Amino acid sequence: MADNNLRIIVEKNPSESKLSELNIKCWPKWGCSPGKYQLKFDAEETCYLLKGKVRVYPKGSTEFVEFGAGDLVTIPKGLSCTWDVSVAVDKHYKFESSSPPPSSSRQ
Repeated sequence: MADNNLRIIVEKNPSESKLSELNIKCWPKWGCSPGKYQLKFDAEETCYLLKGKVRVYPKGSTEFVEFGAGDLVTIPKGLSCTWDVSVAVDKHYKFESSSPPPSSSRQ
Protein backbone atom coordinates (compact mmCIF):
# COMPACT_ATOMS: atom_id res chain seq x y z
CA MET A 1 0.00 0.00 0.00
CA ALA A 2 1.34 3.43 -0.95
CA ASP A 3 2.30 5.86 1.81
CA ASN A 4 0.00 8.88 1.55
CA ASN A 5 2.70 11.10 3.04
CA LEU A 6 4.76 10.54 -0.11
CA ARG A 7 2.65 12.65 -2.43
CA ILE A 8 3.87 14.12 -5.69
CA ILE A 9 2.76 17.73 -6.12
CA VAL A 10 2.22 18.98 -9.68
CA GLU A 11 1.77 22.67 -10.44
CA LYS A 12 0.53 23.13 -14.01
CA ASN A 13 1.99 26.08 -15.95
CA PRO A 14 3.57 28.08 -13.10
CA SER A 15 3.95 31.82 -13.73
CA GLU A 16 7.13 33.24 -15.26
CA SER A 17 7.63 35.26 -12.05
CA LYS A 18 7.58 32.05 -9.95
CA LEU A 19 10.08 30.37 -12.31
CA SER A 20 12.34 33.45 -12.07
CA GLU A 21 12.02 33.54 -8.29
CA LEU A 22 13.11 29.88 -8.10
CA ASN A 23 15.99 30.67 -10.51
CA ILE A 24 15.14 27.51 -12.45
CA LYS A 25 17.30 28.35 -15.47
CA CYS A 26 20.39 27.99 -13.22
CA TRP A 27 19.39 24.51 -12.00
CA PRO A 28 21.15 21.48 -13.55
CA LYS A 29 19.43 19.70 -16.42
CA TRP A 30 18.63 16.01 -16.84
CA GLY A 31 16.92 14.07 -19.58
CA CYS A 32 15.94 10.54 -20.54
CA SER A 33 14.48 8.70 -23.48
CA PRO A 34 11.11 6.93 -23.41
CA GLY A 35 11.06 3.79 -21.27
CA LYS A 36 10.39 2.58 -17.74
CA TYR A 37 12.75 3.55 -14.93
CA GLN A 38 12.84 2.42 -11.28
CA LEU A 39 13.73 5.43 -9.11
CA LYS A 40 14.22 6.03 -5.40
CA PHE A 41 14.36 9.61 -4.18
CA ASP A 42 16.78 10.00 -1.25
CA ALA A 43 16.06 13.74 -1.13
CA GLU A 44 13.08 15.90 -2.04
CA GLU A 45 13.34 16.98 -5.68
CA THR A 46 11.72 19.94 -7.37
CA CYS A 47 11.81 19.82 -11.15
CA TYR A 48 10.48 21.80 -14.09
CA LEU A 49 9.83 19.86 -17.28
CA LEU A 50 10.92 21.61 -20.46
CA LYS A 51 9.60 18.71 -22.50
CA GLY A 52 8.34 15.21 -22.02
CA LYS A 53 5.44 13.24 -20.58
CA VAL A 54 5.65 10.94 -17.55
CA ARG A 55 3.38 8.71 -15.51
CA VAL A 56 4.80 7.98 -12.07
CA TYR A 57 3.60 4.87 -10.27
CA PRO A 58 4.53 4.87 -6.56
CA LYS A 59 5.83 1.47 -5.43
CA GLY A 60 2.99 -0.74 -4.25
CA SER A 61 0.29 1.33 -5.97
CA THR A 62 -1.65 0.93 -9.19
CA GLU A 63 -2.49 4.64 -9.21
CA PHE A 64 -0.25 7.11 -11.02
CA VAL A 65 0.54 10.80 -11.20
CA GLU A 66 0.95 12.23 -14.70
CA PHE A 67 2.89 15.35 -15.63
CA GLY A 68 4.65 16.82 -18.61
CA ALA A 69 6.17 19.84 -20.33
CA GLY A 70 5.50 23.08 -18.48
CA ASP A 71 4.81 21.43 -15.11
CA LEU A 72 6.61 22.24 -11.85
CA VAL A 73 6.78 19.02 -9.83
CA THR A 74 7.80 18.29 -6.22
CA ILE A 75 8.75 14.69 -5.50
CA PRO A 76 9.00 13.76 -1.81
CA LYS A 77 12.06 12.34 -0.09
CA GLY A 78 11.78 8.58 0.37
CA LEU A 79 9.56 7.87 -2.64
CA SER A 80 10.28 4.67 -4.58
CA CYS A 81 8.49 4.63 -7.90
CA THR A 82 8.44 3.67 -11.57
CA TRP A 83 8.68 6.45 -14.15
CA ASP A 84 6.85 5.43 -17.33
CA VAL A 85 8.20 7.96 -19.82
CA SER A 86 6.10 8.14 -23.01
CA VAL A 87 7.75 11.29 -24.43
CA ALA A 88 11.50 11.94 -23.89
CA VAL A 89 12.10 14.14 -20.82
CA ASP A 90 14.25 17.25 -20.55
CA LYS A 91 14.04 18.95 -17.17
CA HIS A 92 15.70 21.34 -14.74
CA TYR A 93 15.94 19.91 -11.23
CA LYS A 94 17.04 20.76 -7.69
CA PHE A 95 17.44 18.58 -4.61
CA GLU A 96 16.63 19.93 -1.15
CA SER A 97 19.81 18.46 0.31
CA SER A 98 23.27 17.59 -0.89
CA SER A 99 22.22 14.00 -1.52
CA PRO A 100 23.10 12.49 -4.88
CA PRO A 101 20.50 12.22 -7.66
CA PRO A 102 18.05 9.30 -7.48
CA SER A 103 19.45 5.89 -8.27
CA SER A 104 18.08 4.60 -11.55
CA SER A 105 17.81 1.26 -13.28
CA ARG A 106 16.13 0.71 -16.60
CA GLN A 107 13.62 -2.15 -16.89
